[in-house]
Amino acid sequence: MPPITKSRLVTDFKKLGIKRGDTIMLHVPVKAIGWIVGGPDVVIQALLDVLGTDGTLMMCIGWEDAPYHFAEWNEEWQQAYLKECPPFDPKTSRAYRKWSILTEYLRTWPGAYRSNHPDASFAAVGARAKWITENHPLQYGYGPGSPLAKLCEAKGKVLLLGAPFDTITLLHYAEHLAKVPNKLIVHYKLPILRNGKRVWVEIEEFDTCGGILPNAREYFKIIPCEFLSFGKALSGKVGNAQSYLFDANELVNFAVRWLERKYGNSPL
Repeated sequence: MPPITKSRLVTDFKKLGIKRGDTIMLHVPVKAIGWIVGGPDVVIQALLDVLGTDGTLMMCIGWEDAPYHFAEWNEEWQQAYLKECPPFDPKTSRAYRKWSILTEYLRTWPGAYRSNHPDASFAAVGARAKWITENHPLQYGYGPGSPLAKLCEAKGKVLLLGAPFDTITLLHYAEHLAKVPNKLIVHYKLPILRNGKRVWVEIEEFDTCGGILPNAREYFKIIPCEFLSFGKALSGKVGNAQSYLFDANELVNFAVRWLERKYGNSPL
């Protein structure tokens, strides 16, 4: 396998259809790209070079210490977390690196902004970064007013670099918008930093982990595949990674219609 250089990445991004001034939401397991000369952060720099000063790069980065599996922990672990887990601080709390090593790279990138939602936290760099990440609602953090909604408002795009279709976070926004009954709702508490003190806040959200609707894992794969079959996305190689570029608004609208046909009362 040839080494993957920054100039190669820039060329591949342009061939895929990324343009100056675009707003891009990135999903990437870096290993899929190949051996990158200079390390993983070269991927970010190459993208920013293509996007230019008018463009914006964003990722869903989460929080390393969020209790995603709190209910599965034993009593001792739960009590220790409740007693001493530091509060979420957008300025310092680590990103959830299991989603991608680049979540932490982007969080700490010069000039990066981060949203204040501890669980559905986003980071962004570029012209629209501050606007995309500010005023992120704590309740229903994937719905209206969220960075996902703003991605659509900015006529942005979703970029998969070797990432599977079921990692497309934007589909949670479609789940929120779809008019279908019996969506599963969860309530949980997280510690945040407020006026210099740790405060526990209760959050209400559609169940994005367990599945808002039946067979969520399946339709997260099916919807992008069907979208592609209608020629609604661009595809190509970035380094060694099979990559796809989706128009955010078109994907959301397609997914909402798909979900309403499947689970609602919308006609075919």
